[in-house]
Amino acid sequence: MEYRADEPMKLHTTFRTGGPAKRFCSISSKEELIEVMSTASREKEPFFIIGNGSNLLVSDRGINGTVIEIGEKFREIRVIDGSTNETDGKEMPEAAGIYAEAGALLSVIAVQARDAGLDGMVFASGIPGTLGGAISMNAGAYGGEMRDIVEYVDVLKDGSVQRIPGEEMHFGYRTSRCHEEPLVVLGAKLRLLPKDKAAIGEAMQELSQKRREKQPLEFPSAGSTFKRPEGHFAGKLIQDAGLAGYRIGGAEVSSKHCGFVINRGDATSDDIYRLIRHIIRTVDEKFHVRLEPEVRMLGEFE
Repeated sequence: MEYRADEPMKLHTTFRTGGPAKRFCSISSKEELIEVMSTASREKEPFFIIGNGSNLLVSDRGINGTVIEIGEKFREIRVIDGSTNETDGKEMPEAAGIYAEAGALLSVIAVQARDAGLDGMVFASGIPGTLGGAISMNAGAYGGEMRDIVEYVDVLKDGSVQRIPGEEMHFGYRTSRCHEEPLVVLGAKLRLLPKDKAAIGEAMQELSQKRREKQPLEFPSAGSTFKRPEGHFAGKLIQDAGLAGYRIGGAEVSSKHCGFVINRGDATSDDIYRLIRHIIRTVDEKFHVRLEPEVRMLGEFE
């Protein structure tokens, strides 16, 4: 395996911040993944698995361990037309859909689904993450969630590959069975339905337009910074707390959508972390609602 030492994590997160990882490698197969994880365990070195870094805040101090990226080298996407079972070679019917490896970008899967006349990925077409990360956190947007379309998931558990039906993945709001057990998503079959390509394309364009109008896509961010508190909307609470445009260093609460913390261009991870903590305290003091970050944090922040 090819490792890179002291790899700047700002190159691998959509916040564009983060210090160096002690060791960094990008895997291209499940065999390489098993090898890297086994090596780290044998050397008693912590390891961290990431995808596109779209829901990640890495400490400015970096990560003292091995970062394993399931990304651009692990992105095969295969359309299943419903005629034969292409996943195990048996000549038997299988429902139409798409099988994709964990590093495949949701946006790319959505485009291939559209081109194949398969509907169900429209909600995910603008989510800037990989399939593996999306399944792990049951990513969702505009009324759709991954649990709506996942037929089964292939995972690595205890050194062996296992297939888990979607209904056994324990999907919840921004969580899944991956948060309960040491599972690493390798790929998944997405259950999609035939539909006119033009209609799918129009729906994707409409959601894309909504995102451009309502979200600060022109700045680095991790998308929605906070989970939706029960009975409330995080962005509305933050706005009502008077925090629109509030800045700490180069980190800012977006005035366009207060649910987003953005990097104005020179933010550090510490700026973003301190702003997140300030938002949580302020909203709690004003409305007695405790916001919970949706962003995963790696490294030391205190």
